[in-house]
Amino acid sequence: MVTARFAAEVSGPSIRPLGLFGGSFDPVHNAHLQLGRTALETLGLAAVHWLPNSVPGHREGPRAAAADRLEMLKIALADETRFAIDQTELWQTEPSYSVDTLLRLRGQLGAQVPLVFIIGADHLLGLHRWREWRKLLTLTHFAVAQRPGHEISESAMAPEVAAEYARRHAPLEAIGKHAAGSIVAFACAPMEISSTSIRAAIAAGKDVEKLLPAAVLAYIDANRLYGATT
Repeated sequence: MVTARFAAEVSGPSIRPLGLFGGSFDPVHNAHLQLGRTALETLGLAAVHWLPNSVPGHREGPRAAAADRLEMLKIALADETRFAIDQTELWQTEPSYSVDTLLRLRGQLGAQVPLVFIIGADHLLGLHRWREWRKLLTLTHFAVAQRPGHEISESAMAPEVAAEYARRHAPLEAIGKHAAGSIVAFACAPMEISSTSIRAAIAAGKDVEKLLPAAVLAYIDANRLYGATT
């Protein structure tokens, strides 16, 4: 659900784009935070709306309970007032699909607010596997984070995605001029961290202090998540 404060960020005579960042966040880690902050500043967003899901539509379900993942997100995002959490999908029992998320947000925010879905270059390559993926491009912009070694390559895309990318690729300024329809790229410093590797490291008793916020790690330890023993 869009909060009153969050709606206010994208209202007024000059509507600023609203960033959307979805995932299981199981757990949220430093690479997530770096991507969110970089997108916030580079793309000129009013705010970034974090969208934790319960049952992802295209991958296995999360390990930690919804309440624990929400608490870890709250801890990690507490210092940035331009971050907010939309809990709507977190409590669903059915799979979450981006097209449903965007239709819901359009219903809440209207057709004029520029929405910007933040993804990695690997997600763009698999965009044709997303449910109603062409419809997504009528509901939002896509902002693709490029890291060294993971640049966008049309030759690596499925032909239908390459065709859409060629037609819709635009400079960053495009996301503030229209509500949806562009694919833009922005640079993000490399940080090779994944929730999967963090969970495995915690279960094996390895040090993960540099991979996630200290307060999030303290929560994991206190609640014995992912096999933590301390």
